[in-house]
Amino acid sequence: MLRIDRLSAWYGEAQVLRDVSLEVGEGEIVTLVGRNGAGKTTLLRCVMGLHGRSTGAIGFLGGDISGQAAHRRARRGLGYVPDDRGVYATLSVEENLLLPRPVGPDPWSLDKVYETFPRLRERRRSPGTKLSGGEQQMLALARVLRMGARLLLCDEPTEGLSPLIVQQIGDILRAVKAQGVTVLLIEQNVHFARTVADRHYLLAEGRVIESLDNSEMRARETELLEYLGI
Repeated sequence: MLRIDRLSAWYGEAQVLRDVSLEVGEGEIVTLVGRNGAGKTTLLRCVMGLHGRSTGAIGFLGGDISGQAAHRRARRGLGYVPDDRGVYATLSVEENLLLPRPVGPDPWSLDKVYETFPRLRERRRSPGTKLSGGEQQMLALARVLRMGARLLLCDEPTEGLSPLIVQQIGDILRAVKAQGVTVLLIEQNVHFARTVADRHYLLAEGRVIESLDNSEMRARETELLEYLGI
């Protein structure tokens, strides 16, 4: 579904990504694991068309999207969930869901959103300011699905959340996958990554240095935690 070939990116004169190549198959959940500053967020922003200076090729659903603007990528089915979640604080949950119009090829209905995210149905009249961190994360994911994303680009969806809410986010990601949605996510929680994802790419200093399956991730979990400084 997604193919990245020799992607490099810069902030001014500083190079952040160096010839990154990776693939995400349809229906997979794949994680990007690495220390802060490794280039993970920049990679997602490049895929979404939100980063200014980059080279390399990005293929999505068999077509080259490298030169396309972000809104055109969204219409093809890419959706970005940033680490700040981007919830409209003064709007209710339902208004947050209904305000962005569907642009992708397969938008979810409000009923389908509430079936997958029952907590949002309960909180549909609540303003964004009254939501917990976990509820905000659920809303951010649901809103992108409402817009028609087929591939979710998620930046640290469990950051700052309690273990119970992290478990709920994992359940939601697995439910989303069961609905046919593909996910590429940044995740520092190695144990969580192993429980939700099919494969993992380890980034260091802007490069992919390893590709790991779940058995390798499990066997090396202690080593990876030490490497990440967690």
